[in-house]
Amino acid sequence: MRKRIGRRQFLAESGRAALGLSMLPLGACARQARSPDASPATDRRAHLLADLQRQIPALMTAAHVPGLTIAIVRDGQLFWRGAFGVKSVTTREPVDNDTVFEAASTSKPVFAYAVMKLCERGVMDLDAPLTRYTSERIVPNDPRLDLITARRVLSHTTGLPNWRSADDPMVIKFTPGTQWYYSGEGYSYLQFVVTQLVGGRPTDACGNFEQDVKVCAMQPSIDDYMRANILVPFGMTSSGYMWNDWIARHMAPGHDEQGKPTGLNRRPDGQTLSRYGMAGGLCTTATDYAKFLMEVINPKPADRFRLSAASLREMLRPQIRRNDASSWALGWEINHTADGDFIRHGGGNPGYSCFVAGSVERKTGYVIMTNGENSGYTGVIAPLISGDTLSAFLGGKLRSASE
Repeated sequence: MRKRIGRRQFLAESGRAALGLSMLPLGACARQARSPDASPATDRRAHLLADLQRQIPALMTAAHVPGLTIAIVRDGQLFWRGAFGVKSVTTREPVDNDTVFEAASTSKPVFAYAVMKLCERGVMDLDAPLTRYTSERIVPNDPRLDLITARRVLSHTTGLPNWRSADDPMVIKFTPGTQWYYSGEGYSYLQFVVTQLVGGRPTDACGNFEQDVKVCAMQPSIDDYMRANILVPFGMTSSGYMWNDWIARHMAPGHDEQGKPTGLNRRPDGQTLSRYGMAGGLCTTATDYAKFLMEVINPKPADRFRLSAASLREMLRPQIRRNDASSWALGWEINHTADGDFIRHGGGNPGYSCFVAGSVERKTGYVIMTNGENSGYTGVIAPLISGDTLSAFLGGKLRSASE
């Protein structure tokens, strides 16, 4: 089976911002887990939460974003979670804490964690050329392909394009390891290598994607591996990469920049999983993603699934400096601020925008997921992450990566 799938149908790298039409009024609900004592600290947190619950619906209305969920981590534990708005402006079914969203590029840190565990187990080497593990040369006639390693994929230093196109062809732009350039193609390449290393083999179900690149479903799939080695062990039971009954019942459809349903009705199959899954294909809830974040900032002891302290330190160590505000580690951006360093990652697929941030030092963090393409880095998310309320929970104010 062969089919052509356009980039717009699946993956866009960042949130957009544009004015649009008015949406339906928002409803909101929130749940909080906190001590009943009335200490000054508790009173302050209650005030901050009340302020957050006032801010979010107003921002959503202004940006024409139908639904949002948020989870806040404090002291390494889930502290509070809230659900706002509707899954769809058509059905007006309310968002709740079980609502599933597309995680978009925040899928990347989850895959990076799995890769680090494979390296820890000796299945692959973080610094070995990926060409050691596959005979497929994704960039023919360029010996620099042999310089691309898992480390360079996870730190976006491969020199590969984000996603190949007529304007950004599939070439290596610079000597791998010498510069930073965000690359979904790098993650797709590493996913192919990892899937083979854990036993996956191509099937006859294939599709044509950007620039007619042919990609085939793998069996067993990377979804099988991630479910067995990350999602289930970490308690992320509402998450997955392939369409299933749970996701079908709980998915919030995406909405465009005007707050209208995109109508894409994306249902990931084996081919799209093989092409985009680890770069941007995770479907999850804010609560589930917070469980993953807690494994990073407040890790349990190492075991068959969890990283050793040494591997986790290596994952979170800056690999390349972009500018004064930003470095990249393995799977995560490191935001350098006056209040210390924070890990973070954003993402946007057509109809969705999301953002996650955390502090290893403070064991704090938050996850924001929306079903609005207009929520991105100006509509809803940017005012929240730059505002005083979420910054108080995180323990510091994030800086723009462009500073």
